[in-house]
Amino acid sequence: MTTALTLVAAAGDDGDRILTVTGEIDMSNAGEFGSALDRELAAATALAVDLTGVTYVDSAGIAVLFDRASSHDLRLTAPRLLDRVLRVSGLTQVTKVMIR
Repeated sequence: MTTALTLVAAAGDDGDRILTVTGEIDMSNAGEFGSALDRELAAATALAVDLTGVTYVDSAGIAVLFDRASSHDLRLTAPRLLDRVLRVSGLTQVTKVMIR
């Protein structure tokens, strides 16, 4: 069973792309999340990923973010709820993360 995940892409004011993510990111939908990131990264040099609507992310979701952050300009905005997992995983060391 796939966990509910909503992915909405849009153009930002600065011309970069924004991917707004809502729901939970886990192993059941990490592939879908990765595909959405890849589509947006193919269309822009930088991608803002709005995770403020994400209530849970497991290691599969973190791995997807690490994979893209290592070769692309990702900027993450995340809720305080995800602050610890993003810091402990080391993701804050490889990409820009803003906690709201």
